[in-house]
Amino acid sequence: MQTQYRAKKVVVVGAGWAGLGAADHLAQQGYDVTLLEAGPYPGGLVAGWKTPGGQAVEAGIHGFWYPYKNIFSRVEQLGLTPFTPWTRSAQYSPAGLEAESPIFQTLPRLPMPLGTFAYPRFPRLPLWDRLTALPLLQAVIDFDNSPAAWDRYDAISARDLFRSYGVSERLYKQAFEPMLLVGLFAPGEQCSAAAALGMLYYFILAHQADFDVVWCRGTVGEKIFQPWCDRIRATGAQILTNRRVSDLQLNHQGQVAAVLCGEEAFAADAVILAVGITGLQNMIQTSPTLQQQAAFRNLMNLGSIDVLATRLWFDRRIPIPHPANAGFGFHPTTGWTFFDLNALHDDYRDLPGSVIEVDFYHANQYLPLADSAIIDFVHRDLSTCVPAFAAAQVTQANVVRLPRAVTHFAPGSYRYLLPTRSPIANLFLSGDWVQTTHASWSQEKAYVTGLEAANQVIAQQGQGQPATIVPVEDDEPHVQWARTVNRTIQAIFSR
Repeated sequence: MQTQYRAKKVVVVGAGWAGLGAADHLAQQGYDVTLLEAGPYPGGLVAGWKTPGGQAVEAGIHGFWYPYKNIFSRVEQLGLTPFTPWTRSAQYSPAGLEAESPIFQTLPRLPMPLGTFAYPRFPRLPLWDRLTALPLLQAVIDFDNSPAAWDRYDAISARDLFRSYGVSERLYKQAFEPMLLVGLFAPGEQCSAAAALGMLYYFILAHQADFDVVWCRGTVGEKIFQPWCDRIRATGAQILTNRRVSDLQLNHQGQVAAVLCGEEAFAADAVILAVGITGLQNMIQTSPTLQQQAAFRNLMNLGSIDVLATRLWFDRRIPIPHPANAGFGFHPTTGWTFFDLNALHDDYRDLPGSVIEVDFYHANQYLPLADSAIIDFVHRDLSTCVPAFAAAQVTQANVVRLPRAVTHFAPGSYRYLLPTRSPIANLFLSGDWVQTTHASWSQEKAYVTGLEAANQVIAQQGQGQPATIVPVEDDEPHVQWARTVNRTIQAIFSR
């Protein structure tokens, strides 16, 4: 008598980049996939949503950088065209324009890091200050994203790293700290030096074009996640919203047998937790099963950062030199960005008035303010950067407070991060906080770790073909040579 085939059941928790990536691939490989999302719609905070009045808002605007090869590949396979062209950007302080960046890939390619130094325009930053960054290249070469490199640099702060290598105070305040405030979402003294080196190398230093960025021409939920979810459902997978995981049920072998959402139980042969660090910490607080594992309890040592996202509608159209901009020096310990949505989003392209998204990171001191007070200082800051805003009136505004919204890579945090494979044999992890040797960051890292978790499931369950993961671009030959020499010298001294 022929045995009836039963597809292996996989429960994926969290429907952001990591969860959608894992669920998508496993469903294509014939698994019985159930994707659980705690929020009312797939995508969580990244997706964006509509207000009761029908206006689209987001929990901050997310860029898609040149090295996001895996995300770009998947979006292309889905037949979607959600992105703007490559954009230029600018940086402002209370004194005015501080930097303008070109589209690097359109310029003659210079060896790393010459293009990064030569092509941006810094009206107020002297060449001598920029040259003080050159000794920092030794740390850039030494940090190869290996576990050993993370151990060497994670215990110290980014501020101490830059100071120890002789970076001038002006260069730090006008260039490096602004990058940290909008890249790692905290001032340098609160950021791990290892995280700072990894982030700066991936987005800026590794190759000349890495700083180039495109934007979604609407909310990520509407332009990418909704059609992607339709494709996932078409393979037979379930996507269930408003399902907050309360615990995991283990079998007699100590593996996950079911995922519990209150009174509901979802049977599983394997489980992938694809949530942010705050979501996972909330899960640990309610889950006796996870509380029994020291590795999960240690995750409670990790921090997260508050974000404030605002969107303002004005009574007139204000010309803005560049669609994407950053600000620094306006608020101590807080970085911010502002975007011309008339230039970036299809829905606002033909409106007579400007629509501007302004997002603040490390914004804990501003979340208690009333909406009116927030709108007032946002309008004031915009007017400092682009004076024409001073005469414009705000006709409508949305304020979104996002406590503990993004991971804080503080000094000493690496020891608490977990790899894709968890201490429970059939429980896997993914997200932008998970340890990986892929070297990517942010949304790309979340998506890549989702694919890595899916591949772990396939290897364990013995069903299907692993997902192909595009590696980051190889280091340039002179960087590879320098790292080989550096490792040789370290090996000699270690003996």
